[in-house]
Amino acid sequence: MTGSRALEHDWFPRPLPANAAIDEQNWLHSSYAFLHYRSTRPRGLRAGHDTGIYVETFFDLGPKGEVSIGNFCTLAGPIVSTNGRVAIGDYVLISREVVIADSFAAMPLAPGAEGQPSEEITIEDDVWIGTRAVILGGAHLGQGSIIGAGAVIDFEVPAWAVVAGNPARIVSWARPSHSDMEVEGER
Repeated sequence: MTGSRALEHDWFPRPLPANAAIDEQNWLHSSYAFLHYRSTRPRGLRAGHDTGIYVETFFDLGPKGEVSIGNFCTLAGPIVSTNGRVAIGDYVLISREVVIADSFAAMPLAPGAEGQPSEEITIEDDVWIGTRAVILGGAHLGQGSIIGAGAVIDFEVPAWAVVAGNPARIVSWARPSHSDMEVEGER
């Protein structure tokens, strides 16, 4: 976004953080998403082009928090709570009430608190995350994986795996329609 750091359509009277880079081709519902944003990183948030960040999405970042969002993504109301790094690839869909947190106690750090180092969370390209799923520190969601509603993930999910349940487990495999690729675990 260029010029003013305020959103023309915003009801919340606060400018966007100076270290949040949001492409002009994106939709950001409100600067209220940054209410608990405390990142002091040079680039605390970077969102690629044609990405929608919709109502009830929150970036509760500590001073070391950093979130990278790819192109053509939809964030439909998740809470990202971290004092570490969260990397989200391209064409990712994250549903309502999803929690992406580096700790089981997803809460913003108090102003001035440094917090503990955290494990990176990686969400590769083409991932779908269902409503109320919880993605914890150390999780790595492989390309094309699908995370079922309410699943709790703190492990590496292979590419094209469909994961559901609590405790979460692989319940099926998705296939990329554009490839003859053999999916691991299916023979």
